[in-house]
Parts: sequence; structure tokens; C-alpha cells
Amino acid sequence: MDAVVTAGGAPRPGEPLYEHTQGGYKAMLDIQGKPMVQWVLDALGASQMIRRVVVVGLPVFTDLACSKSMTILPDQGDMLANLKAGVDELVREDPSTQQFLAVASDIPAITPEMVDWMAKTVLETDDDIYYTVISRAVMEKRFPGSRRSYTQLKEVEICGGDLNAVRAPIVKPENPLYHRLIEARKSSIKQAALLGYDTLLLLLLRRLSVEEAAAQVSKRLGVKGRAVVCPYAEIGMDVDKPRQLEILRADLARLNVP
Repeated sequence: MDAVVTAGGAPRPGEPLYEHTQGGYKAMLDIQGKPMVQWVLDALGASQMIRRVVVVGLPVFTDLACSKSMTILPDQGDMLANLKAGVDELVREDPSTQQFLAVASDIPAITPEMVDWMAKTVLETDDDIYYTVISRAVMEKRFPGSRRSYTQLKEVEICGGDLNAVRAPIVKPENPLYHRLIEARKSSIKQAALLGYDTLLLLLLRRLSVEEAAAQVSKRLGVKGRAVVCPYAEIGMDVDKPRQLEILRADLARLNVP
């Protein structure tokens, strides 16, 4: 399986991480002596399931390394356009490309075993989108005080993960709903409203299960989606704020990961 790493974005003045990046790329934040995105590339490179990696959002001359075949593409303007550029590159190299892993550059605590788990999970069924969700209990046990945002569903509180899978042909930047959903990705209420007020009402009443929520999203987007309940908090522990950066710097230093 192949992977597209979305690494675009430089925090602007006034945004939470600007004092740490000072106009530079978020993906290049230093964590234990190497860029944050390099931790992700190391996990992908050591995975038994990954064949090729495309990093999108950084200058092509960026000093990064991966033990698997890697291509770096410049920023295309937004997350969906970056994802599409990565897919196009994979298909250009191998027209038979179907599913791929969509990986954020700001989850440096992931390991090769977690990547393997996700890739094997994708191979179990024939869906268009695999979206990882992590329960509050799993997240707070591993990263207490991380202050993630959670959505209350019928049976559990969840947050979204940043290691997902997508079928290449459905990545369509021309669909405005895709853009609006990505822009609202930090707010489950806004996303539910975009999917329909019936979905929003069910969410507010806590009457949606994980499977029902996935079905609502699939129906609205016209795709076959699957919510994957993930046992690994690291897949959802991204760096949006200085506190999360501090937690991951301390965690990776404690683990003494090479």
C-alpha cells in the first residue's frame, strides 16, 4: 500500500503555533532533534505494508529521508488539493493504484506497527473511505491532559484520527462539500450541519452510534465509508497547540525513540 503525507501549512501571526514556527512550516517543527514530519516518515519507512510515500506541501528540496521510495511535492494551496496532487503522483507512477493511506504530518508518535495495523484493516473490506476514531478513554489513558475535542455519540465519546485511508478515484477537489467538511474538521457540530439538519439533530440528541454516523456521512458524500475504531491514541494525537507539542516532545524523549 502507498501513503500520502499532507505536510502543508505555515501558522500565521496570532495562530497557536506561530511562536514556535515563526513563519516556517508546521511539519518542520523540531521534536527531539528532527522535523516532526520525519518521525512520521520513519514510521512509514519501517512499516512492512508501505511501498511508496508522497509528501505534499513542502519545497521539493526539503531535507527529509525515507527508507521507502519517496517523492516530495510543493504545496497546492489547501489540504484537499494537496491530497489530490499526492494521489495523482501515485497514479502517474502506477496506474493500478487504488487505496492509499492519508497521513497527517503532525502525528509524530505513530509507530510502524500502527501503520501496519491500519493497512491490514483496510484490506479486510472494500470501502471507499476508512476514517479512524479514538475513544476518549483510550486517548486520555495514553495522553492525559491532551485536551482533545470529543464528539458524544450514543455509546462513546470519540475524536478523529489522522491516519486514514481513501480510494484514489473518489478524491475530487471540485466537490465543494469536501472542502467545507475539511474546513469544519475541528467541529463535529459544523460538519453535522453540512451533512444535513437531521444528522445535526441526531448528533445533538446523542442518538447516533459510530456506525450510524459513518452511514450518514457516506450517504451525503455518495461513497461507501467505514469508521474504524482505533486502539492507538497516537494516531489521534496531533499537534495543533503548544501544549500538545510539549506533550509529544516530552513523550518521545521519555521513550528514547531513535
